Amino acid sequence: MLENIKLENVLFLDIETVPAAASFDELTPLMKVLWDRKSAGFRTPEQSAADVYQRAGIYAEFGKIICISVGLIKEREPFSFRLKSFFGDDEKTILEDFASMLRKFSAGRDIVLCAHNGKEFDYPYIARRMIVNSIPLPDILDNAGKKPWEVKLLDTMELWKFGDHKNYTSLEVLAAILGIASPKEGIDGSMVADVYWKEHDLQRIVRYCEKDVLCVAQILLRFMNEPPINQDRIESVTVI
Repeated sequence: MLENIKLENVLFLDIETVPAAASFDELTPLMKVLWDRKSAGFRTPEQSAADVYQRAGIYAEFGKIICISVGLIKEREPFSFRLKSFFGDDEKTILEDFASMLRKFSAGRDIVLCAHNGKEFDYPYIARRMIVNSIPLPDILDNAGKKPWEVKLLDTMELWKFGDHKNYTSLEVLAAILGIASPKEGIDGSMVADVYWKEHDLQRIVRYCEKDVLCVAQILLRFMNEPPINQDRIESVTVI
């Protein structure tokens, strides 16, 4: 499969999500009841729904997207890499801008999206939040009725599984064993909610998200037996 992929048509991405409210107490009465039911399946008898509310961000029904970072490989010999992030407090604007970028990037191209654990998290989360925000789904994310070979979604975790469906390997672990710089320096996914709701440090979250995107790109290049992207060939841009 990978030998048929043109690297210049791959859009690497990662998202950062947080609970929809700063705390359980700020939820509506109905959402409190619904989160209580949802969290009952994983919290301990000693924990209340409020105690585990920080985990709400991983569920599209109870969270929201605050950052989508994307990356694109440009020139070869050596490769260069361009990064762009859509971020802020207004999730609808983030998703609309991301969808607009997808439409422009896909014009005249057979594009592919690539993320780590994207098929279980990033892709469905984006699609669900677009539905919530009344945004038409980009064709690449609307896979209802498509045949497997028509789905243009790559997942580096799935590639690493090699058919072993019980295996889960985090981006951090995979980067470590492949000798790729860790994207988790100074912050990890468990800290994003506090960094957003308590510190409101969006720039820190954006930097973390962009490091994940670069890491995914480096991993795919390794899978394809291509040289890595050098640090001096990476730039953040306003337009992909």
